[in-house]
Amino acid sequence: MDLREKLRSGLVIPAHPLALNSKRKLDEHRQRALTRYYLASGAGGIAVAVHTTQFTIRDPKIALLEPVLSLAAEECRGRDVVKIAGVCGKSRQATAEAQLAAILGYDAVLLSLADLKQESIPQLIEHARSIAAIIPVVGFYLQAAVGGRVLPYEFWRQFLEIENVVAIKVAPFNRYHTVEVVRALAQSGRSGEVALYTGNDDNILNDLLTEFNFGAGSIRIAGGLLGHWAVWTKMAVLHLGLAKSQSEQIPCELLTLAQQITDANAAIFDPAHGFRGCIPGIHEVLRRLGLLEGCWCLDPDEELSPGQSQEIDRVCKSYPHLQDDAFVQEHLDEWLR
Repeated sequence: MDLREKLRSGLVIPAHPLALNSKRKLDEHRQRALTRYYLASGAGGIAVAVHTTQFTIRDPKIALLEPVLSLAAEECRGRDVVKIAGVCGKSRQATAEAQLAAILGYDAVLLSLADLKQESIPQLIEHARSIAAIIPVVGFYLQAAVGGRVLPYEFWRQFLEIENVVAIKVAPFNRYHTVEVVRALAQSGRSGEVALYTGNDDNILNDLLTEFNFGAGSIRIAGGLLGHWAVWTKMAVLHLGLAKSQSEQIPCELLTLAQQITDANAAIFDPAHGFRGCIPGIHEVLRRLGLLEGCWCLDPDEELSPGQSQEIDRVCKSYPHLQDDAFVQEHLDEWLR
């Protein structure tokens, strides 16, 4: 399958975290182990240098953008997986990052517009066109709570006119905004070419189960590109499979499962404190699995929020069926070799 067909088939794409040691330096050994975990779990792709990887990797004093992209690309060599690199910043930075991704063999870039908050819609579209001239583009609706901006229906209709757009990650954590993106694709005439991916970590399974219809045929969200899927990834593959297998009748059990996933995500992503503990929460679950040594971030002030560890304890105890601890323990030594 070509890139468009792979994306439209529906994939689990974890947003790749950053493995650090106690000195907050790259732990290459565990960084590779994370990628191996995702591939062994059945993920159809990985997304690197995205929000979950920490945008600070681009700081010249830290200079981890190319190393983390290279490590993931090396681990994926010879594997039939979609490699997506995060691209952010204004024109000069975004162009350089897109070129780097292309050189390293990435299939597409996830284009963040978070740094273009004052630009008009025509300016945003021109920016996206310039990146799409370098490498296929996955659009990104990032929630405002972590730095995104409101992107109206008119933006998405114009964005979908860019030929080299292959998918859109819908992650505004807002049902109205999510529906606008789906409607834009449904009415663009390109639903057979451009895939939709949920990034709504607060509503994962409901997004995947919903058949949207705006009066002229139905459209589905194909898969997910999610920070939440950076943990318990093998179960995420199972959940996507369950969603794909549903047709007319959605069992009540799946709606209950959707609620449980959202509850687990609340503990990990820390909406109670404005998502401040989101990345440390992901790290903490991976630490408990043995994949990370600690939950350190590049910013020493970025750590678990008060009570967050206890909330993670609660959901781990309540929902053992959401976790793949046994699978990880069976293969951990192999991935850490």
